[in-house]
Amino acid sequence: MELDVVGLGDEAQRVYTALIGVPHSTASEVASACGTSTSAAGRLLSILVKAGLATRSAGRPPRFAATAPDVAVTELIKERERQLDTARALVRQLADRHREALRIADPDIAVEVLRGRDDISAAVRRLTASARRQIRTFDRPPYVDRPGSNLDDQRRRQRSGVTHRVLYDRGAVAWPGRLRDDILPSIRTGEQARVRPQLPIKLVIADDAQAVIPFSLAPGGHLAAYLINRSPMLTALEALFEAEWDRGSPLQAPAPPTAPPTTSGHPDHLALVKLLATGCSDAAIARAQGWSRRTTQRRIRDLMTELGASTRFQAAVQAARRGWLQEPSAFTQPTNAGEGEG
Repeated sequence: MELDVVGLGDEAQRVYTALIGVPHSTASEVASACGTSTSAAGRLLSILVKAGLATRSAGRPPRFAATAPDVAVTELIKERERQLDTARALVRQLADRHREALRIADPDIAVEVLRGRDDISAAVRRLTASARRQIRTFDRPPYVDRPGSNLDDQRRRQRSGVTHRVLYDRGAVAWPGRLRDDILPSIRTGEQARVRPQLPIKLVIADDAQAVIPFSLAPGGHLAAYLINRSPMLTALEALFEAEWDRGSPLQAPAPPTAPPTTSGHPDHLALVKLLATGCSDAAIARAQGWSRRTTQRRIRDLMTELGASTRFQAAVQAARRGWLQEPSAFTQPTNAGEGEG
């Protein structure tokens, strides 16, 4: 019987094996069976009793009996498993400290892998909370947290002087309710926002110190991510952000209700022209507004009729000229006229 793996040494194993064959024995009888001294046998028997592998009677001299192996050894294995779990937890703590020490000592090589929704969300919160100048973001599906769930935190950061520049993928703008409930309120509180038809990755950069990017945009890939510290990789991500930002179309919130003119048509026309300006398809507009596709096409036709426009781009330009939105620059990129019409 090899019990080294559960912490029982060779001598103790030999005594335990002998005790199984000669139950209710004294220490001297066990010593004779093992070919060792009585004092050594007594010491080893005490170890077995303490480990739960043997029992000791109260008589004089005391007699010893082996505990059933299937019960005693199973308990030893469980205890060793508990010890191994404790050791694994300690290794994880030490590994975290080791990574942190490396990051401080040499941040150029510090890239940490984040696994699971909780770790990623916590890392992004720490990263954004540490920003002192600006936060730059590529916003696109899929999402780890509900879009717009951090709006209050963003407002607090902006009041403290932290600039937020967010480049939205068209899929983010078309996310149901996102434009109305999150994007436009964020812009009204000071967020600088632009839109691109498609973004290559999801990205959050805090100052020029740290960034988070997903491991993959494939299904399930957003549940693993990289935390990147100051390094050539971070410099490349900053350059990518600025290049995409320069190509983006500015998003502006509608002017306050007291200033702008109102439309004579449907009350949703302001939101509709905003979505048209970003190049959203009929299906994307329907998802964003919670409309059916037929309702979406009808309201687009009504809007274009009201504006006297024959294309979507003309509709956006006419809406800007009428002052429906604060800045005509939101429509500097033409959309595909008639996209999705049928």
